[in-house]
Formats: sequence, structure tokens, C-alpha cells
Amino acid sequence: MRQAKKNFDFRKGAYYFNIKNGFNSAITIRRIEKEQAVETFKRYLKAKKECEWLGKWNGSEFVDSNFEKLVA
Repeated sequence: MRQAKKNFDFRKGAYYFNIKNGFNSAITIRRIEKEQAVETFKRYLKAKKECEWLGKWNGSEFVDSNFEKLVA
């Protein structure tokens, strides 16, 4: 999925994922705590939404970006 310019700054230490919303747009969801982020992401997957896990923002890039490895 192509990343569009976001109208906000990513918060360092927060977890992010995208929910596809329409043809070429996505909603970015932020959760501060890892457990909340994982549970919310799982709920969207269970609801059959098209989701993309981004990971934890460290100020310059996303880390913990492999969801399967994160929950293993």
C-alpha cells in the first residue's frame, strides 16, 4: 500500500497500523501500549478488514514491524 502524506506527526514509542478505507485511502490507528495495539489490530482482522501493521515508531522508522513475530 502506498503511503500518503499524513497530516500529523507520529508519536515516538507508539504503535501504528493502517485500515484500508476505500480505493486508495487508509485510516492510521495509533495505540500507546503494545497490548492495546495488538488486541485492536486483531479485532479489525477478525472483522475481515484489510489491515497493515506498521509497528512501533522510534522517531525515524518503524520497529517491531513484523506482526506475526511480535505476537509469537
